[in-house]
Amino acid sequence: MREKEVELIKWFSELSNKDVSIAGGKGASLAEMYNIKMPIPPGFIITAQAYASFIKKTGIENKIQTVLNGINVDNTEALNNASKKIRSLIESTELPEEFKEAIEEAYDILSIDKQKLNNLDSAPDLLKESHEEVFVAVRSSATTEDLAEASFAGQQESFLNVRGIQELLQKVKECIASLFTSRAIYYREKKGFSHAKTYLAVVVQKMINSEKSGVIFSQNPTSSEKTIVIEAVWGLGEGIVSGQIKPDHYVVSQEFDIKEVKVTDKKIAIIKNKKGKTETISLDKEKAKEQVLNNHEIKLLAQYAKQLEEHYKKPQDIEFAIEGDNIFIVQSRPITTFYKESKKSNIKGKVLLSGMGASPGVASGIVKLVYTLADLEKVKKGDVLVTKMTSPDMVVAMQRASGIVTDEGGITSHAAIVSREMGIPAVVGTERATASLQDGDIITVDGNEGKVIEGKGEEHLAEVLPVVPTKTKIKVIVDLPDFAERAAKSGVQGVGLLRLEGIIAEGGKHPTKFVQDNKINDYISLISEGVSKIVEHFNEVWVRSSDIRSDEYRHLEGAPQEVEGNPMLGDHGIRFNVKHLEILKAELIAVKEVADDFPKKKIGFMIPQVISVSEIQKTKELAKEVGLPKNVKIGIMVETPAAVQIIEDICKEGLDFISFGTNDLTQYTLAIDRNNAEVQNLYNEAHPAVINSLIHVIKVCKQYGVETSICGQAGSREDVVTILIKEGIDSISVNADAAQKISQLVARLEGESDSKESDNLSFIQSNNEPIVSKIEMEQVDNEDIEELVLKELEDDNNEYNSSGKGDKKEDIPPLGGVS
Repeated sequence: MREKEVELIKWFSELSNKDVSIAGGKGASLAEMYNIKMPIPPGFIITAQAYASFIKKTGIENKIQTVLNGINVDNTEALNNASKKIRSLIESTELPEEFKEAIEEAYDILSIDKQKLNNLDSAPDLLKESHEEVFVAVRSSATTEDLAEASFAGQQESFLNVRGIQELLQKVKECIASLFTSRAIYYREKKGFSHAKTYLAVVVQKMINSEKSGVIFSQNPTSSEKTIVIEAVWGLGEGIVSGQIKPDHYVVSQEFDIKEVKVTDKKIAIIKNKKGKTETISLDKEKAKEQVLNNHEIKLLAQYAKQLEEHYKKPQDIEFAIEGDNIFIVQSRPITTFYKESKKSNIKGKVLLSGMGASPGVASGIVKLVYTLADLEKVKKGDVLVTKMTSPDMVVAMQRASGIVTDEGGITSHAAIVSREMGIPAVVGTERATASLQDGDIITVDGNEGKVIEGKGEEHLAEVLPVVPTKTKIKVIVDLPDFAERAAKSGVQGVGLLRLEGIIAEGGKHPTKFVQDNKINDYISLISEGVSKIVEHFNEVWVRSSDIRSDEYRHLEGAPQEVEGNPMLGDHGIRFNVKHLEILKAELIAVKEVADDFPKKKIGFMIPQVISVSEIQKTKELAKEVGLPKNVKIGIMVETPAAVQIIEDICKEGLDFISFGTNDLTQYTLAIDRNNAEVQNLYNEAHPAVINSLIHVIKVCKQYGVETSICGQAGSREDVVTILIKEGIDSISVNADAAQKISQLVARLEGESDSKESDNLSFIQSNNEPIVSKIEMEQVDNEDIEELVLKELEDDNNEYNSSGKGDKKEDIPPLGGVS
C-alpha cells in the first residue's frame, strides 16, 4: 500500500463490527453500536494501518523485530528487558508531522461544542468558545483481540481524562507501545500469533460526566425467569464494579412492565471533578436514599437492552451512563453467566468406602498407595492417590492424580483445599482407605457424594462456571500457576489468596536453601515467575508471604529435618520471616517485579500469623527499602486471636486490607486440630467465638477505611456468609468451582437485604465526612473493568440524545430512530 493511501483517522460512522482489521475489537464494537443508532458518544479511531505506517516510516519496525528475534519468553528477565527496550523505542520516537496534524484535526472536531457554536455571534467568540479542549479516553484496540480462540483482554493500555493535544499525542504513543508489554509478547508467542501481523488501533472518545451509571442484563443471570435486570448508582459506574456501592435494583418484564424496584441507601458516589480526576464523595441522607432511575429511564433502558439482544442474537451485558436527560449506551457484550440447576452424580456400582465429598466431580483411575514421601514417585498421570492424609509435600504428585482418597481429614483439610483448587475429585475421612484398597485396584472417586466405587465409572470433572453479578466482590483462591487459567473461567477479577508455598514446592527447594547457597536471586525469580503466571489472568491478586511449618515440605532440598513438638504453634509465618529477613525481602522484591510488569494491576502483599504491630512495622520498613510501586498494597491475614484483639492498633499503624483465615482462626480460637478425627466434630467456623471475632474486626476496619475479606472455608458456608454480608464485608474468596454457587448465594442475600447498611461505612466518619474525600482511582488493566472508561464518555451536544428529553411519562417512550 502506498503511503498516501493510508487512512490515518476513521470516525465511528465510517465503520462497523466487520472492520476489526481497521479499528481493532473495541473500536469495531463501538462503531457497530453507533451505526445501529444506539446513543453512543462520538469518537474517532487512529487506524491499525496508521500504526503499521508509523513503525515502518520511522524505521523502528526492523529494530523491533531484531529485539524479538530469538527471544525466549520463558526467560522472565530477557522478556522484560526486550519489552522495556521496545516500549522505550516507540515512546521516544517522534510521530510524523502528517500523523500529528491528522490527530490534532480530529481532536479539534471532537472538541467543538455544536450547541454553543449555534449561539455564537462573532468570529472572536468562535475562536474563544468553540475549541475548548475536551477530556477524552484513549484506548488501545488490538486487531487480534476478541477472537474465539484467544483473549487479549487487559494486555494493552487505556488512559482516562486525557486533555490537550500534547498529552493526547503522548498517550497515543504509549498505547502503541503497550502492544509490546511483557505479557502481550508472551501471550502472542504462546498462542502462535505473529508479532509482525498484530496491529493496534487507538480509540479516542469523549468522556461524559455521568450523573447516573449502571448495568443492564437483557436476561436475568440469577433466575430462570425471563426478565431484564437493571442496577444503577449515582455518579460513575466504578462504584458498582468495585463493590463500594450497593446499587438500586430494578426488574423489568419482557413486555417492559416494571416488576420490582429496590432502592438502597447508597451513602457515597464516585464522580469526576473539574480537573477530570475521579473522587469519592459522601451523599446527604436524602440523596443517598433517593431512587436513581425514574420509570421513564428504566423502561427505555430495558428497551435498549432488548434491541441489542435482538441485534446481536445473544443475551447482552450492557453498561450505560446518564448525563442530564441524555442516556448513553457505552458497552455491550454477551452474557456469560446464566442460571443453571445443579445435578447429582448418580454413579452406579459397589460402594467400597464412604467419607466426605471434599472436592466435587467424578473420576476413575488405578490406585497408588502413598505411605511415605518416597512413594510419591509411583503416582503417574491419571492414577488415584490414596493416602492416610495429604501434606503440602504431596502437591506435585497430586497434580498428576485423577482423584484423591484419604483416611483422615475433613472439608477444610489440606487434601480438600488443594484438590478443590486443582479441580480434582476427592473423598476424605474414609478412615480405612489405605487398609481396604491395594495398588492396582481400579476405582471411581465420587467427590460429589463422598463415595469410592469399585471399577471404572463415568467421569465428570467439576466445572468452573461464571459467577453472577454481586455487590460484594467474589474472588478465587489460586496457589498454582497451572491452575490459574481454570480459575479465571469463573469470570472473577481477583485472587483473594495466593499462597507462595505451592510455587516453592514446584521449585523443589526450601527458601533457606537459596540463602545457604547464596542464590537468593534464584528464589526471587522463582516467586516472580510463578506469581506472574497467575497475575496475567486477573486484575487483582493478594499474595501471602511464605508460611512453612516444620512438619511440611520436608522433601524439599535444604528443608530443616527436625520437626517441632507442635509445628502449628511453632516458628512459621511472619515470625519466621522476621528472623530471616533475606527471605522476606526476596519475596517483597519478587512482588515488586510483578507489580512493575503489570503496572495497571493491583497486587496485595499479605502477612500471615500476625500477633504484633512490630511485625507489620518491620515488613513495611523492608517494603520501603525495596521501593514497592503504588499498585502494591500491604495487608495481613487475621488468623490468630491476638490479631483480633489488637486489630485497632494494627489499623492505626496503617494497613490497606485484611483477610480472615478462618481455618486457622477457628483452630486457634477453639483449641482444636481440624485434622484430628477425635475432635473434628467440635470444629465449627460458625462458633459464636469465631463469629464475634469476625464481626469485631470488620467493624473496626470499617472505622479506619481498611478493606475486609475472607479466604477461609467459612466463606463457603451460607450461615457465615449471611452474617458477613450483613456486616458489610468487602469480598469473599473461594475455590474456583464454588465461585458461581457462592456468587448466587451472595446475590440472593443482597437481594433479600432490607437495604439497611451499617452506619460505619468505611467511607464515612461520624460527622458524615468522607475519610477519603478524594481518591485518585487507579487504572485497571482488565477488559471488563477497562470498559468503565466509557461510563465517563462526554458529549457536549444533544445530537446523540435518544432518551426523549423532558418527557417523564411512565409509558414506553419512542426510540427516536433506533432500529
